[in-house]
Amino acid sequence: MSSFTGKIIWVPMYATILYILLRNFHWKVVVCYVAAIALTITFADQMCSSIIRPVVARLRPANPDNPIVDMVYIVNGYRGGSYGFPSCHAANSLGLAMFVVFLFRKRWLSIFIVTWAILNCYTRIYLGVHYPGDLLVGGIIGGFGGCYSVLSLTNSHLFGTFHPYEEKRYKTMASHYLCRIADNARYHYIFHN
Repeated sequence: MSSFTGKIIWVPMYATILYILLRNFHWKVVVCYVAAIALTITFADQMCSSIIRPVVARLRPANPDNPIVDMVYIVNGYRGGSYGFPSCHAANSLGLAMFVVFLFRKRWLSIFIVTWAILNCYTRIYLGVHYPGDLLVGGIIGGFGGCYSVLSLTNSHLFGTFHPYEEKRYKTMASHYLCRIADNARYHYIFHN
C-alpha cells in the first residue's frame, strides 16, 4: 500500500492522461488542458496544505503527540507530517479525476480514474496518516477545483460556450484558452470581492 501512495504512482497516470489528450485534441489544446490540470492540482494542494491545515491544526492519527497513536497500526514507520486535515492526496487525486471525468465524459475512463482516486485515498487511511473525514473534505475541495477548471474552460459566460469536440472552433481558439482562464479568474476576483 505504501508504494501505491508514493510519488512514482503518479507518473504513469499523468503519462496516460497526456497520451489520451494528445490522441483526442490538437497539441495547442493539450497545452491548455495540461496547464488547467496543473492549476487544478495547485489549487487543491495549496488550499489544503497552506490555508486550511494551519488554521485547523488537527494531528494525524499516527502522529506521536496524538492520544490515539497507540491504537494506530504504523506501516513501515511512516507517520506523515504533523497535521492531516484535509488530505492533499485526496484533493489532488479527486481534482484530477473530476477534471478528466467532466472533460471526456467517457464511462470506462471515468470508472478507471475515480477508482484510482478512491484507492489512492484508501491507502492514506491504511497507512494511518488520515482520518476518513480528512479524505472526504480533501476530496470535496479537489472535486470542486476539477469541476470549476473544466467548466470555466468549456462553459464560460464571458466568452460563450465551447465543447472540445467542435473541430473547427477549437482549432481557431486554441491559443486563447489560458487567457480565458485568467480572464475568468480576474472577473470573479474583481466583481465578487
